[in-house]
Amino acid sequence: MATANKEETAGITAYSVKTKTKNVPIVDPVIDVKSGRYIATGKDKDGNNLAAILGKAKAEEHIKNGNAKKGSGW
Repeated sequence: MATANKEETAGITAYSVKTKTKNVPIVDPVIDVKSGRYIATGKDKDGNNLAAILGKAKAEEHIKNGNAKKGSGW
């Protein structure tokens, strides 16, 4: 439950493959729709690329709250 609350307050988080850490916040995420999936992409504070797959409801909620921008495919 702590993860869900953290995600709501901190924005979109993802797993960093490079640093092997979980719940890394994405800085200035952009949500694209590709093949019917909502994908948030961006970078972490160190400049490493991150991506996270979201459900439609979560993606629209993050855009509504101003945590992310709409990308291509909408």
